[in-house]
Amino acid sequence: MQRTAREHIESIEDYRDYLLLLVRLQLGSRARATLDASDVVQQAILNAHERRAQFRGGTEGELLAWLRVILANALATAVRRLDTQARDPARERSLEAELERSSSRLEGLLAVDQTSPSERAVRGEELLRLAHAIAGLPEDQRQVVELHYLKGLAVADVAEQIGRTRPAAVGLLFRGLKRLRELLREPGESGHGS
Repeated sequence: MQRTAREHIESIEDYRDYLLLLVRLQLGSRARATLDASDVVQQAILNAHERRAQFRGGTEGELLAWLRVILANALATAVRRLDTQARDPARERSLEAELERSSSRLEGLLAVDQTSPSERAVRGEELLRLAHAIAGLPEDQRQVVELHYLKGLAVADVAEQIGRTRPAAVGLLFRGLKRLRELLREPGESGHGS
């Protein structure tokens, strides 16, 4: 059963893991050292609740796009405070575009055809399940999965970013994907043969 736009907007908290994943993908190493991604997401959720009457969409996809804009603004504000620079609308548009690209990569991991409204609803639910499952990975595995699959970095670049050897990064990636499959497995599905 598809949810109405009102039901979507009332369940903004359900999107926390999705938003947190997008923020982590945007923060550079300097910002990660000084900004707490969960604080940025909390501010975005508060802003979304305050502005929920302004949401005019009717689908979960429209809600996700609306939340990404709010998240981009919250992230830009946090980064601006960090940099103590004046407001830069170009940077905010750049953050919105980068959040959109990260979200597209996340959706690409699902590889679900989007032909009907019911299939789009299922895709949105699966997107949230995937974000929640990624959040459930051990920190080092989560980081390599995000960097490689969602940020699009080559394994060698991932290894460099996390300060490990390439074989160590490959091992983390392998274990992370295996654990991700386990977390995404439907209840009752057999774990044999995987």
